Amino acid sequence: MENSTVIKTETLIKKFPMGKSEFTALNGIDLQLSQGEFAGLVGPSGSGKTTLLNIIGSLDSPTSGKAVVLGQSIGDLTAREAARLRKENLGFIFQSYNLLAVHTVWENVEFPLLLLKYTAAQRKELVTDAIEWVGLTDKIKSKPPQLSGGECQRVAIARAMVKKPSIVLADEPTANLDAENSYHILDTMEMLNRQLKTTFLFATHDEKVISYLRRKIFLRDGKIDREEMKSN
Repeated sequence: MENSTVIKTETLIKKFPMGKSEFTALNGIDLQLSQGEFAGLVGPSGSGKTTLLNIIGSLDSPTSGKAVVLGQSIGDLTAREAARLRKENLGFIFQSYNLLAVHTVWENVEFPLLLLKYTAAQRKELVTDAIEWVGLTDKIKSKPPQLSGGECQRVAIARAMVKKPSIVLADEPTANLDAENSYHILDTMEMLNRQLKTTFLFATHDEKVISYLRRKIFLRDGKIDREEMKSN
């Protein structure tokens, strides 16, 4: 299973209406990712990175072509099926942490598990592990307004990883962080990738993130311009 394909797109096109015409955000993307990759969509603003990430994450659907994630064709899923795919198999990390301000670190990390059929004992074990991974055991009773930006992003990573998803999608996860916090976050994600074999796919133009990627997929004007692989 380790080298199995978890993400595959074929001639993927996404168009958005723009006045009386259309804007082509993705223009024939052919892409394949295997389990355990640490890869990134790299390119300037407007190159199609976030659009492609959103389709892979079943937050949007293709105009034409195919996007198959964990064996499921995104364009063919009902809203309920897409929600189930996200809930059970995908983790999301955004540049805006999207934490629940009135809840503690523990409660924020536990939240995805409440949507799944875990017992209280199972939730306790999973949340404890996730918070330990990101080094915030001493902050479990704190709320987001009491945390630094770096700590909030670490909570967001713990929340994304707590259910041990097959795929984590990270959209500019270091955009609001200083260099020290960025490297800490990236070290944490790389460690989780290696330990859990979770596939990570970033959308980024941050050189710090790019330096960590083992596979770089360069986008330009909605097309894959080139790829670079980093030897382990």
